[in-house]
Amino acid sequence: MQRKMGTFSLMMTGLGSIIGSGWLFGAWKAAQIAGPAAVFSWLIGMLVILTIALSYSELGTMFPEAGGMVKYTQYSHGSFAGFLAGWANWIAIVSVIPVEAIASVQYMSSWPWKWASWTHDLVHEGQLTGEGLFFASLLILVYFFLNYWTVSLFAKANSMITVFKFIVPTATIVALLAFGFQSGNFTDHPSFTPYGWSSVLTAVATSGIVFAFNGFQSPINMAGEAKKPNFSIPISVVGSVLIATMLYVCLQIAFVGAIDPALVQHGWHQLSFNSPFADLAIALGVNWLVILLYVDAFVSPSGTGTTYTATTARMIYGMQKNGYFPSVFGTLHPIYGVPRAAMFFNLAVSFAFLFLFRGWGSLAEIISVATLISYITGPVTAAVLRRTGAHLYRPFRLKGLPIIAPCGFVFASLTFYWARWPLTGQVLFIIFIGLPIYFYYQSRNGWRQFAQELKAGIWMLVYLLSMALVSCLGSKQFGGRDIIPYGWDMGLVALLALAFYFWGVRSGVVTKHLQEAEQLNNELKRRTQMVEEAALPSARTISSQSK
Repeated sequence: MQRKMGTFSLMMTGLGSIIGSGWLFGAWKAAQIAGPAAVFSWLIGMLVILTIALSYSELGTMFPEAGGMVKYTQYSHGSFAGFLAGWANWIAIVSVIPVEAIASVQYMSSWPWKWASWTHDLVHEGQLTGEGLFFASLLILVYFFLNYWTVSLFAKANSMITVFKFIVPTATIVALLAFGFQSGNFTDHPSFTPYGWSSVLTAVATSGIVFAFNGFQSPINMAGEAKKPNFSIPISVVGSVLIATMLYVCLQIAFVGAIDPALVQHGWHQLSFNSPFADLAIALGVNWLVILLYVDAFVSPSGTGTTYTATTARMIYGMQKNGYFPSVFGTLHPIYGVPRAAMFFNLAVSFAFLFLFRGWGSLAEIISVATLISYITGPVTAAVLRRTGAHLYRPFRLKGLPIIAPCGFVFASLTFYWARWPLTGQVLFIIFIGLPIYFYYQSRNGWRQFAQELKAGIWMLVYLLSMALVSCLGSKQFGGRDIIPYGWDMGLVALLALAFYFWGVRSGVVTKHLQEAEQLNNELKRRTQMVEEAALPSARTISSQSK
């Protein structure tokens, strides 16, 4: 590992990942659900993500490896819980590929030029038509073939794309505040919280807020290349989330303020756009911003879609190495080093998601809830490894973990509940679809070993089923049958989350996977010591010269 990345570089990596298609649609979707109060949804989402991200920061510095987010739970609880967490993380990531293609096509559908009038038929009532599916499919194929031979082709333009991602949202904020801001939109239609505070919480889970903040993983995945991981990783993770929050809050304020009051006269729920910010810019006559937004609608989503095409292929490759998939998915092309079988599998899954969920909003909901399921294991794993892996080298040791970890687990559980029934049940069904795959390949290793793995990970299965039951029986404000009253339902979720957190921590064991991961940790420690020792002579030379 070449430790050349400083704090600023890692922070830019996180920001570049967080600012994707989420900014193009997130403000509209959040306003549609919660009205002007959606501003608070971004702040709550920030708090939820930070408590989770800090736990993963410690794990990422301990095990700096590709695809680490799908492996950590296997180190602390074995293959059963590891599979559930890894499968949920893969579902959340692979579905990003079609959602980025959908984002580009939806913005394309509102091109205002006469020669482009045919694009208006690409989307109908927020869903892609047959023509729209065709163009989205072409974009997915572009992402695929940019990775088919090598990922370096697109990676070379990454820095320029990241800068572009900053310029366009900032220009959008300035333009909307300058040309169309109406403060009355925050109080007059009919109030700041037109649908109550429960809608503010639902917006956190389903409007794309969790989806947008998902990019905090990037600095963690780059931990092995940080000059000073004990300093750079937590600063870059926290810094990228905080800066992105400021940007998203300003975008939300600018979006709400620029809305024509006539559009929300009958409620914010009626607010409908195919390309939200571009439609506002057209209405305000800011032509230069319209062109900039249409360009970015292809640049930002395509950058993310191409990157995630590479990432998901490596995830399938890693899961095959863990024994969850056929051996064909673990083969690399002898020349290009690309796991092509895994890429074709992800391509098929991407098309399935594209044709099942044809709108950005509906697919972003699936991604957000699946992401939350994959996140819940991070705080538990970090706490378990404090006990089972106390001897391991930790470049960064999170202070306050005994408090931050359970808070992160509770916040993630509450956000999952806020996603509303039946969406919570539908995503859990998608997660459980993977269990037959796990049972088949685990049976080949012997049922005695399976019993041990199940004992360590059964808490997660019971937790997910319990959350689905509470979501179904919960208050009507969150889509339930109203058997558990509003207010009491969130209290019950918090108590259950605490109980399952401590059950999960106690279930952690010294797994064979952790013993294998110790080699990576020892290598990290050895290389870190080599770097530090190599730096000492230089430091002494500089000191003597200064004297």
